[in-house]
Amino acid sequence: MNRTRTNDRFARARNGSAASGRGGGRFGSSAASRSGGPSRSGGYGRRPAAIQGEFALPKTITPALPAVEGFADLDMPGELLAALGSQGVTVPFPIQAATLPNSLVGRDVLGRGRTGSGKTLAFGLALLARTAGQRADARQPLGLILVPTRELAQQVTDALAPYARSVKLRLATVVGGMSIGRQAGALRGGAEVVVATPGRLKDLIDRGDCRLNQVSITVLDEADQMADMGFMPQVTALLDQVRPEGQRMLFSATLDRNVDLLVRRYLSDPVVHSVDPSAGAVTTMEHHVLHVHGADKHTATTEIAARDGRVIMFLDTKHAVDRLTEHLLNSGVRAAALHGGKSQPQRTRTLAQFKTGHVNVLVATNVAARGIHVDNLDLVVNVDPPTDHKDYLHRGGRTARAGESGSVVTLVTPNQRRDMTRLMAAAGIVPQTTQVRVGEEALRRITGAQAPSGIPVVITVPVAERPKKRSAASRGRRRPASAARRAPARQSTVGAPA
Repeated sequence: MNRTRTNDRFARARNGSAASGRGGGRFGSSAASRSGGPSRSGGYGRRPAAIQGEFALPKTITPALPAVEGFADLDMPGELLAALGSQGVTVPFPIQAATLPNSLVGRDVLGRGRTGSGKTLAFGLALLARTAGQRADARQPLGLILVPTRELAQQVTDALAPYARSVKLRLATVVGGMSIGRQAGALRGGAEVVVATPGRLKDLIDRGDCRLNQVSITVLDEADQMADMGFMPQVTALLDQVRPEGQRMLFSATLDRNVDLLVRRYLSDPVVHSVDPSAGAVTTMEHHVLHVHGADKHTATTEIAARDGRVIMFLDTKHAVDRLTEHLLNSGVRAAALHGGKSQPQRTRTLAQFKTGHVNVLVATNVAARGIHVDNLDLVVNVDPPTDHKDYLHRGGRTARAGESGSVVTLVTPNQRRDMTRLMAAAGIVPQTTQVRVGEEALRRITGAQAPSGIPVVITVPVAERPKKRSAASRGRRRPASAARRAPARQSTVGAPA
Protein backbone atom coordinates (compact mmCIF):
# COMPACT_ATOMS: atom_id res chain seq x y z
CA MET A 1 0.00 0.00 0.00
CA ASN A 2 1.40 3.41 -0.89
CA ARG A 3 1.21 6.60 1.09
CA THR A 4 -0.80 8.46 -1.56
CA ARG A 5 -3.59 5.95 -1.41
CA THR A 6 -3.60 6.05 2.36
CA ASN A 7 -3.98 9.82 2.35
CA ASP A 8 -6.77 9.58 -0.22
CA ARG A 9 -8.56 7.13 2.00
CA PHE A 10 -8.11 9.44 4.95
CA ALA A 11 -9.76 12.27 3.03
CA ARG A 12 -12.70 10.04 2.09
CA ALA A 13 -13.05 8.71 5.63
CA ARG A 14 -12.71 12.04 7.44
CA ASN A 15 -16.45 12.70 7.43
CA GLY A 16 -17.10 9.29 8.93
CA SER A 17 -14.53 9.59 11.68
CA ALA A 18 -16.85 11.32 14.11
CA ALA A 19 -19.39 8.56 13.70
CA SER A 20 -16.69 5.98 14.31
CA GLY A 21 -15.99 7.46 17.68
CA ARG A 22 -19.60 7.52 18.85
CA GLY A 23 -20.25 3.81 19.10
CA GLY A 24 -20.31 1.52 22.05
CA GLY A 25 -22.24 1.26 25.23
CA ARG A 26 -21.81 2.63 28.69
CA PHE A 27 -18.78 0.46 29.40
CA GLY A 28 -16.91 1.77 26.39
CA SER A 29 -17.60 5.39 27.33
CA SER A 30 -16.52 5.07 30.93
CA ALA A 31 -13.46 3.04 29.98
CA ALA A 32 -12.35 5.77 27.61
CA SER A 33 -12.67 8.41 30.27
CA ARG A 34 -10.70 6.37 32.79
CA SER A 35 -7.94 5.60 30.36
CA GLY A 36 -7.44 9.17 29.27
CA GLY A 37 -9.00 8.48 25.87
CA PRO A 38 -11.60 10.74 24.35
CA SER A 39 -15.08 10.78 25.78
CA ARG A 40 -17.81 10.09 23.28
CA SER A 41 -20.41 12.08 25.16
CA GLY A 42 -19.10 15.53 24.27
CA GLY A 43 -21.55 17.05 21.87
CA TYR A 44 -22.29 14.04 19.71
CA GLY A 45 -25.60 13.09 21.24
CA ARG A 46 -27.19 9.72 20.57
CA ARG A 47 -25.72 7.68 17.74
CA PRO A 48 -28.08 7.68 14.73
CA ALA A 49 -29.84 4.37 14.21
CA ALA A 50 -28.93 4.39 10.53
CA ILE A 51 -25.26 3.61 11.16
CA GLN A 52 -25.77 0.85 13.70
CA GLY A 53 -25.18 -2.76 12.78
CA GLU A 54 -22.66 -4.28 10.46
CA PHE A 55 -21.13 -2.64 7.42
CA ALA A 56 -20.98 -4.16 3.96
CA LEU A 57 -17.82 -6.23 3.75
CA PRO A 58 -15.34 -5.05 1.10
CA LYS A 59 -15.14 -6.93 -2.19
CA THR A 60 -11.89 -8.79 -2.71
CA ILE A 61 -10.42 -7.88 -6.12
CA THR A 62 -7.61 -10.43 -6.21
CA PRO A 63 -8.99 -13.96 -5.65
CA ALA A 64 -8.00 -15.50 -2.36
CA LEU A 65 -5.88 -18.62 -2.18
CA PRO A 66 -7.88 -21.70 -1.19
CA ALA A 67 -8.02 -22.97 2.38
CA VAL A 68 -5.68 -25.77 3.43
CA GLU A 69 -6.45 -28.98 5.27
CA GLY A 70 -3.35 -29.11 7.45
CA PHE A 71 -0.51 -26.93 8.71
CA ALA A 72 1.94 -29.02 6.69
CA ASP A 73 0.34 -27.62 3.52
CA LEU A 74 1.46 -24.10 4.48
CA ASP A 75 4.71 -22.43 3.49
CA MET A 76 6.02 -21.96 7.05
CA PRO A 77 9.46 -22.51 8.60
CA GLY A 78 10.05 -26.06 9.75
CA GLU A 79 10.67 -24.80 13.27
CA LEU A 80 7.14 -23.39 13.45
CA LEU A 81 5.63 -26.64 12.17
CA ALA A 82 7.61 -28.57 14.76
CA ALA A 83 6.46 -26.20 17.51
CA LEU A 84 2.84 -26.70 16.49
CA GLY A 85 3.30 -30.43 16.80
CA SER A 86 4.98 -30.17 20.19
CA GLN A 87 2.09 -27.98 21.43
CA GLY A 88 -0.42 -30.57 20.27
CA VAL A 89 -1.87 -28.28 17.60
CA THR A 90 -2.46 -30.66 14.72
CA VAL A 91 -5.48 -29.49 12.71
CA PRO A 92 -6.08 -25.80 11.85
CA PHE A 93 -9.30 -24.15 12.91
CA PRO A 94 -11.43 -22.88 9.99
CA ILE A 95 -10.26 -19.26 10.35
CA GLN A 96 -6.62 -20.44 10.36
CA ALA A 97 -7.08 -22.74 7.38
CA ALA A 98 -8.74 -19.97 5.36
CA THR A 99 -6.56 -16.96 6.16
CA LEU A 100 -3.04 -18.35 6.63
CA PRO A 101 -2.40 -19.24 2.94
CA ASN A 102 -3.09 -15.58 2.11
CA SER A 103 -1.46 -13.84 5.07
CA LEU A 104 1.72 -15.89 4.61
CA VAL A 105 2.19 -14.35 1.17
CA GLY A 106 1.64 -10.83 2.49
CA ARG A 107 -2.04 -10.21 1.72
CA ASP A 108 -4.04 -7.92 3.97
CA VAL A 109 -6.70 -9.86 5.88
CA LEU A 110 -10.06 -8.97 7.38
CA GLY A 111 -11.16 -11.86 9.59
CA ARG A 112 -14.25 -12.25 11.71
CA GLY A 113 -14.69 -15.05 14.18
CA ARG A 114 -16.15 -15.47 17.62
CA THR A 115 -13.89 -15.58 20.64
CA GLY A 116 -12.23 -18.95 20.96
CA SER A 117 -12.26 -19.58 17.20
CA GLY A 118 -8.47 -19.54 16.81
CA LYS A 119 -7.84 -15.95 15.71
CA THR A 120 -4.59 -15.58 17.69
CA LEU A 121 -2.73 -18.28 15.76
CA ALA A 122 -4.41 -17.16 12.54
CA PHE A 123 -2.56 -13.86 12.64
CA GLY A 124 0.30 -14.87 14.94
CA LEU A 125 1.71 -17.68 12.82
CA ALA A 126 1.73 -15.49 9.73
CA LEU A 127 3.46 -12.63 11.54
CA LEU A 128 6.12 -14.91 13.05
CA ALA A 129 6.73 -16.82 9.81
CA ARG A 130 7.19 -13.64 7.78
CA THR A 131 9.43 -12.04 10.44
CA ALA A 132 11.61 -15.11 11.08
CA GLY A 133 15.28 -14.59 10.28
CA GLN A 134 15.16 -10.81 10.81
CA ARG A 135 16.64 -8.89 13.74
CA ALA A 136 15.18 -5.71 15.17
CA ASP A 137 17.31 -2.70 16.01
CA ALA A 138 16.95 -1.04 19.40
CA ARG A 139 13.55 0.63 19.83
CA GLN A 140 12.43 -0.41 16.33
CA PRO A 141 10.15 -3.47 16.30
CA LEU A 142 9.31 -5.21 13.04
CA GLY A 143 5.82 -6.46 13.91
CA LEU A 144 3.02 -4.95 15.99
CA ILE A 145 -0.10 -6.50 17.53
CA LEU A 146 -2.54 -3.94 18.96
CA VAL A 147 -5.14 -5.17 21.47
CA PRO A 148 -7.65 -3.32 23.66
CA THR A 149 -6.90 -4.74 27.11
CA ARG A 150 -4.01 -5.85 29.31
CA GLU A 151 -5.53 -9.30 29.76
CA LEU A 152 -5.80 -9.87 26.03
CA ALA A 153 -2.24 -8.64 25.52
CA GLN A 154 -0.95 -11.16 28.03
CA GLN A 155 -3.04 -13.94 26.53
CA VAL A 156 -1.72 -13.20 23.04
CA THR A 157 1.86 -13.10 24.33
CA ASP A 158 1.44 -16.39 26.18
CA ALA A 159 -0.14 -18.05 23.15
CA LEU A 160 2.62 -16.95 20.74
CA ALA A 161 5.64 -17.30 23.05
CA PRO A 162 6.50 -20.95 22.25
CA TYR A 163 6.28 -20.30 18.52
CA ALA A 164 8.36 -17.12 18.78
CA ARG A 165 11.02 -19.07 20.66
CA SER A 166 11.11 -21.70 17.93
CA VAL A 167 12.15 -19.11 15.32
CA LYS A 168 14.29 -17.07 17.75
CA LEU A 169 12.09 -13.96 17.75
CA ARG A 170 11.80 -11.72 20.80
CA LEU A 171 8.38 -10.63 22.08
CA ALA A 172 7.73 -7.57 24.23
CA THR A 173 4.44 -6.94 26.01
CA VAL A 174 3.59 -3.26 26.41
CA VAL A 175 0.58 -2.51 28.63
CA GLY A 176 -0.50 -0.06 31.30
CA GLY A 177 -0.39 -0.93 34.96
CA MET A 178 3.12 -2.38 34.72
CA SER A 179 6.58 -0.83 34.94
CA ILE A 180 7.06 1.45 31.96
CA GLY A 181 10.80 1.52 32.63
CA ARG A 182 11.03 -2.24 32.30
CA GLN A 183 9.03 -2.17 29.07
CA ALA A 184 11.25 0.61 27.72
CA GLY A 185 14.25 -1.57 28.54
CA ALA A 186 12.77 -4.44 26.57
CA LEU A 187 12.33 -2.20 23.55
CA ARG A 188 15.82 -0.76 23.86
CA GLY A 189 17.19 -4.28 23.96
CA GLY A 190 15.48 -5.10 20.68
CA ALA A 191 12.17 -6.92 20.23
CA GLU A 192 11.01 -8.12 16.84
CA VAL A 193 7.33 -8.28 17.83
CA VAL A 194 5.46 -5.97 20.22
CA VAL A 195 2.08 -6.83 21.70
CA ALA A 196 0.61 -3.58 23.00
CA THR A 197 -2.38 -1.65 24.21
CA PRO A 198 -2.67 1.71 22.40
CA GLY A 199 -2.26 4.03 25.38
CA ARG A 200 0.95 2.55 26.77
CA LEU A 201 2.51 2.22 23.32
CA LYS A 202 1.80 5.91 22.67
CA ASP A 203 3.45 6.77 26.01
CA LEU A 204 6.61 4.87 25.05
CA ILE A 205 6.72 6.50 21.61
CA ASP A 206 6.33 9.95 23.21
CA ARG A 207 9.27 9.14 25.52
CA GLY A 208 11.44 8.19 22.54
CA ASP A 209 11.62 4.54 23.62
CA CYS A 210 9.90 3.15 20.51
CA ARG A 211 9.57 3.97 16.83
CA LEU A 212 7.19 2.24 14.43
CA ASN A 213 8.82 3.20 11.15
CA GLN A 214 10.22 -0.33 10.67
CA VAL A 215 6.96 -2.16 11.43
CA SER A 216 6.01 -3.99 8.26
CA ILE A 217 3.27 -6.25 9.69
CA THR A 218 0.51 -4.80 11.85
CA VAL A 219 -2.34 -6.70 13.50
CA LEU A 220 -5.45 -5.23 15.11
CA ASP A 221 -7.10 -7.78 17.38
CA GLU A 222 -10.60 -7.08 18.70
CA ALA A 223 -10.72 -3.85 16.76
CA ASP A 224 -14.38 -3.28 17.56
CA GLN A 225 -13.66 -3.15 21.28
CA MET A 226 -10.86 -0.64 20.75
CA ALA A 227 -13.38 1.55 18.95
CA ASP A 228 -16.01 1.04 21.65
CA MET A 229 -13.50 2.03 24.34
CA GLY A 230 -12.74 5.32 22.58
CA PHE A 231 -9.27 4.33 21.38
CA MET A 232 -9.88 5.02 17.69
CA PRO A 233 -7.83 8.27 17.58
CA GLN A 234 -4.89 6.53 19.26
CA VAL A 235 -5.17 3.50 16.99
CA THR A 236 -5.22 5.55 13.79
CA ALA A 237 -2.32 7.71 15.03
CA LEU A 238 -0.27 4.54 15.60
CA LEU A 239 -1.23 3.01 12.26
CA ASP A 240 -0.14 6.20 10.52
CA GLN A 241 3.39 5.63 11.88
CA VAL A 242 3.99 2.11 10.57
CA ARG A 243 5.37 1.46 7.10
CA PRO A 244 2.63 2.52 4.67
CA GLU A 245 3.36 -0.33 2.24
CA GLY A 246 3.26 -2.94 5.01
CA GLN A 247 0.82 -5.76 5.65
CA ARG A 248 -2.23 -5.19 7.85
CA MET A 249 -4.47 -7.81 9.42
CA LEU A 250 -7.66 -6.95 11.26
CA PHE A 251 -9.40 -9.63 13.29
CA SER A 252 -12.53 -9.15 15.35
CA ALA A 253 -15.52 -10.99 16.73
CA THR A 254 -17.88 -8.32 15.37
CA LEU A 255 -17.55 -5.93 12.45
CA ASP A 256 -19.68 -2.87 13.07
CA ARG A 257 -19.62 0.63 11.67
CA ASN A 258 -16.80 1.66 13.98
CA VAL A 259 -14.46 -0.82 12.30
CA ASP A 260 -15.45 0.36 8.81
CA LEU A 261 -13.13 3.38 9.07
CA LEU A 262 -10.14 1.17 9.78
CA VAL A 263 -10.97 -1.19 6.93
CA ARG A 264 -11.44 1.56 4.34
CA ARG A 265 -8.42 3.56 5.43
CA TYR A 266 -5.81 0.91 6.11
CA LEU A 267 -6.59 -2.40 4.37
CA SER A 268 -5.60 -2.89 0.74
CA ASP A 269 -7.67 -5.40 -1.27
CA PRO A 270 -8.08 -7.57 1.84
CA VAL A 271 -8.92 -11.23 1.86
CA VAL A 272 -12.21 -11.36 3.76
CA HIS A 273 -13.09 -14.36 5.84
CA SER A 274 -15.98 -14.73 8.26
CA VAL A 275 -16.09 -17.91 10.30
CA ASP A 276 -19.28 -17.11 12.20
CA PRO A 277 -22.11 -14.64 11.93
CA SER A 278 -21.45 -11.65 14.16
CA ALA A 279 -24.09 -12.88 16.59
CA GLY A 280 -21.69 -15.67 17.41
CA ALA A 281 -24.42 -18.16 18.28
CA VAL A 282 -22.46 -21.31 19.01
CA THR A 283 -24.08 -24.72 18.70
CA THR A 284 -22.25 -26.00 21.80
CA MET A 285 -23.47 -23.06 23.93
CA GLU A 286 -26.80 -22.96 25.75
CA HIS A 287 -28.42 -19.62 26.58
CA HIS A 288 -30.71 -19.43 29.60
CA VAL A 289 -32.73 -16.46 30.83
CA LEU A 290 -33.84 -17.11 34.40
CA HIS A 291 -36.71 -14.97 35.60
CA VAL A 292 -36.20 -14.38 39.33
CA HIS A 293 -37.97 -12.31 41.93
CA GLY A 294 -35.91 -9.42 43.21
CA ALA A 295 -36.03 -10.84 46.73
CA ASP A 296 -34.60 -14.16 45.49
CA LYS A 297 -31.79 -12.84 43.29
CA HIS A 298 -29.11 -12.48 45.98
CA THR A 299 -29.68 -15.98 47.37
CA ALA A 300 -29.92 -17.51 43.89
CA THR A 301 -26.59 -15.91 42.96
CA THR A 302 -24.96 -17.30 46.09
CA GLU A 303 -26.25 -20.82 45.48
CA ILE A 304 -25.10 -20.77 41.84
CA ALA A 305 -21.65 -19.64 42.98
CA ALA A 306 -21.53 -22.57 45.44
CA ARG A 307 -21.90 -25.11 42.62
CA ASP A 308 -19.30 -27.75 41.91
CA GLY A 309 -17.01 -26.37 39.22
CA ARG A 310 -15.86 -22.94 38.11
CA VAL A 311 -18.02 -20.01 37.06
CA ILE A 312 -17.52 -16.41 35.96
CA MET A 313 -20.10 -13.97 37.30
CA PHE A 314 -20.48 -10.56 35.63
CA LEU A 315 -21.74 -7.43 37.37
CA ASP A 316 -21.91 -3.81 36.24
CA THR A 317 -19.72 -1.97 38.74
CA LYS A 318 -16.50 -2.41 40.69
CA HIS A 319 -18.34 -1.73 43.94
CA ALA A 320 -20.92 -4.44 43.23
CA VAL A 321 -18.13 -6.89 42.35
CA ASP A 322 -16.33 -6.24 45.63
CA ARG A 323 -19.53 -6.56 47.68
CA LEU A 324 -20.54 -9.86 46.09
CA THR A 325 -17.03 -11.28 46.42
CA GLU A 326 -16.94 -10.42 50.13
CA HIS A 327 -20.39 -12.00 50.63
CA LEU A 328 -19.38 -15.18 48.82
CA LEU A 329 -16.19 -15.55 50.86
CA ASN A 330 -18.20 -15.12 54.07
CA SER A 331 -20.64 -17.76 52.80
CA GLY A 332 -17.91 -20.34 52.21
CA VAL A 333 -17.40 -19.87 48.46
CA ARG A 334 -13.86 -19.53 47.13
CA ALA A 335 -14.28 -16.33 45.10
CA ALA A 336 -12.04 -13.54 43.81
CA ALA A 337 -12.76 -10.12 42.28
CA LEU A 338 -11.50 -8.80 38.96
CA HIS A 339 -12.08 -5.24 37.79
CA GLY A 340 -10.28 -2.13 36.56
CA GLY A 341 -9.66 -0.86 40.08
CA LYS A 342 -7.23 -3.70 40.75
CA SER A 343 -3.54 -3.31 39.98
CA GLN A 344 -2.16 -5.36 37.11
CA PRO A 345 -0.23 -7.73 39.42
CA GLN A 346 -3.45 -8.30 41.39
CA ARG A 347 -5.40 -9.01 38.19
CA THR A 348 -2.71 -11.37 36.92
CA ARG A 349 -2.62 -13.24 40.23
CA THR A 350 -6.41 -13.51 40.40
CA LEU A 351 -6.62 -14.94 36.90
CA ALA A 352 -3.87 -17.45 37.69
CA GLN A 353 -5.73 -18.54 40.84
CA PHE A 354 -8.94 -19.00 38.85
CA LYS A 355 -7.27 -20.94 36.05
CA THR A 356 -5.53 -23.30 38.48
CA GLY A 357 -8.68 -23.85 40.58
CA HIS A 358 -7.35 -22.05 43.65
CA VAL A 359 -10.60 -20.07 43.45
CA ASN A 360 -13.81 -21.38 41.91
CA VAL A 361 -15.69 -18.15 41.23
CA LEU A 362 -14.40 -15.13 39.32
CA VAL A 363 -16.59 -12.11 40.04
CA ALA A 364 -15.89 -9.51 37.39
CA THR A 365 -16.89 -6.41 35.49
CA ASN A 366 -16.66 -6.28 31.71
CA VAL A 367 -12.86 -6.14 32.00
CA ALA A 368 -13.08 -9.95 31.89
CA ALA A 369 -15.44 -10.10 28.91
CA ARG A 370 -12.61 -10.47 26.38
CA GLY A 371 -9.07 -11.71 26.37
CA ILE A 372 -9.53 -14.39 29.02
CA HIS A 373 -9.29 -18.06 28.15
CA VAL A 374 -9.93 -20.72 30.79
CA ASP A 375 -10.04 -24.38 29.84
CA ASN A 376 -13.17 -26.35 30.76
CA LEU A 377 -15.17 -23.35 31.91
CA ASP A 378 -18.78 -24.44 31.43
CA LEU A 379 -20.80 -21.63 33.00
CA VAL A 380 -21.00 -17.84 32.70
CA VAL A 381 -23.58 -15.95 34.76
CA ASN A 382 -24.80 -12.43 34.07
CA VAL A 383 -25.83 -11.37 37.57
CA ASP A 384 -26.39 -7.91 36.10
CA PRO A 385 -27.71 -8.25 32.53
CA PRO A 386 -25.61 -6.29 30.02
CA THR A 387 -27.23 -3.39 28.18
CA ASP A 388 -25.44 -4.06 24.88
CA HIS A 389 -25.74 -7.24 22.84
CA LYS A 390 -22.02 -7.22 22.02
CA ASP A 391 -21.21 -7.21 25.73
CA TYR A 392 -23.50 -10.21 26.11
CA LEU A 393 -21.80 -12.10 23.30
CA HIS A 394 -18.31 -11.43 24.59
CA ARG A 395 -19.19 -12.31 28.16
CA GLY A 396 -20.69 -15.56 26.94
CA GLY A 397 -17.63 -16.18 24.78
CA ARG A 398 -15.66 -17.12 27.91
CA THR A 399 -17.36 -20.52 27.74
CA ALA A 400 -17.92 -23.01 24.91
CA ARG A 401 -14.51 -22.19 23.46
CA ALA A 402 -12.67 -24.27 20.88
CA GLY A 403 -15.53 -26.72 20.43
CA GLU A 404 -16.26 -27.25 24.13
CA SER A 405 -19.77 -26.93 25.54
CA GLY A 406 -21.04 -24.41 28.06
CA SER A 407 -23.98 -22.36 29.28
CA VAL A 408 -24.66 -18.65 29.64
CA VAL A 409 -27.20 -17.82 32.34
CA THR A 410 -28.72 -14.36 32.82
CA LEU A 411 -30.67 -13.48 35.96
CA VAL A 412 -33.56 -11.19 35.02
CA THR A 413 -35.94 -9.46 37.41
CA PRO A 414 -39.43 -8.46 36.27
CA ASN A 415 -38.50 -4.87 35.41
CA GLN A 416 -35.62 -6.09 33.19
CA ARG A 417 -37.56 -8.55 31.04
CA ARG A 418 -38.48 -6.21 28.18
CA ASP A 419 -34.91 -4.91 27.77
CA MET A 420 -33.55 -8.46 27.84
CA THR A 421 -35.94 -9.55 25.10
CA ARG A 422 -34.70 -6.72 22.88
CA LEU A 423 -31.06 -7.52 23.66
CA MET A 424 -31.45 -11.19 22.74
CA ALA A 425 -33.13 -10.24 19.47
CA ALA A 426 -30.22 -7.93 18.63
CA ALA A 427 -27.79 -10.76 19.42
CA GLY A 428 -29.70 -13.19 17.20
CA ILE A 429 -30.25 -15.62 20.08
CA VAL A 430 -33.41 -17.45 21.17
CA PRO A 431 -32.74 -18.37 24.81
CA GLN A 432 -34.45 -20.91 27.01
CA THR A 433 -36.53 -18.89 29.46
CA THR A 434 -37.39 -20.36 32.87
CA GLN A 435 -39.12 -18.98 35.94
CA VAL A 436 -37.05 -20.06 38.97
CA ARG A 437 -37.25 -19.82 42.72
CA VAL A 438 -34.51 -20.45 45.25
CA GLY A 439 -34.34 -24.13 46.22
CA GLU A 440 -36.31 -25.32 43.20
CA GLU A 441 -35.12 -28.18 41.00
CA ALA A 442 -35.00 -26.01 37.84
CA LEU A 443 -32.31 -23.76 39.32
CA ARG A 444 -30.22 -26.79 40.34
CA ARG A 445 -30.69 -28.49 36.97
CA ILE A 446 -29.67 -25.50 34.86
CA THR A 447 -26.83 -24.11 36.99
CA GLY A 448 -25.81 -26.78 39.50
CA ALA A 449 -26.84 -24.44 42.34
CA GLN A 450 -26.52 -25.71 45.88
CA ALA A 451 -26.44 -24.28 49.38
CA PRO A 452 -23.01 -22.96 50.43
CA SER A 453 -21.23 -24.29 53.49
CA GLY A 454 -21.60 -21.05 55.43
CA ILE A 455 -18.05 -21.40 56.76
CA PRO A 456 -16.07 -18.28 55.81
CA VAL A 457 -12.98 -18.81 53.70
CA VAL A 458 -9.85 -16.73 53.14
CA ILE A 459 -8.04 -16.88 49.80
CA THR A 460 -4.32 -16.90 50.46
CA VAL A 461 -1.62 -16.15 47.94
CA PRO A 462 0.17 -19.41 47.12
CA VAL A 463 3.66 -19.44 48.63
CA ALA A 464 6.38 -19.67 46.02
CA GLU A 465 8.64 -22.68 46.42
CA ARG A 466 11.94 -21.67 48.01
CA PRO A 467 15.11 -22.47 46.10
CA LYS A 468 16.98 -25.46 47.45
CA LYS A 469 19.96 -24.76 49.64
CA ARG A 470 23.31 -25.34 48.07
CA SER A 471 25.45 -28.14 49.42
CA ALA A 472 28.45 -27.32 51.59
CA ALA A 473 30.74 -28.27 48.73
CA SER A 474 29.04 -25.95 46.27
CA ARG A 475 28.94 -23.11 48.82
CA GLY A 476 32.69 -23.40 49.21
CA ARG A 477 33.35 -22.82 45.53
CA ARG A 478 33.36 -19.28 44.29
CA ARG A 479 33.50 -18.18 40.73
CA PRO A 480 36.78 -16.42 39.97
CA ALA A 481 36.34 -12.68 39.69
CA SER A 482 38.05 -12.67 36.31
CA ALA A 483 35.51 -15.15 34.94
CA ALA A 484 32.63 -13.07 36.29
CA ARG A 485 34.02 -10.00 34.55
CA ARG A 486 34.33 -11.86 31.26
CA ALA A 487 30.76 -13.24 31.35
CA PRO A 488 28.28 -11.08 29.40
CA ALA A 489 25.39 -9.68 31.35
CA ARG A 490 22.06 -11.28 30.61
CA GLN A 491 19.54 -8.99 29.02
CA SER A 492 16.09 -8.85 30.56
CA THR A 493 13.26 -8.41 28.08
CA VAL A 494 9.64 -8.23 29.15
CA GLY A 495 7.78 -11.15 27.66
CA ALA A 496 10.80 -12.22 25.60
CA PRO A 497 11.34 -15.89 24.87
CA ALA A 498 14.55 -17.46 26.05
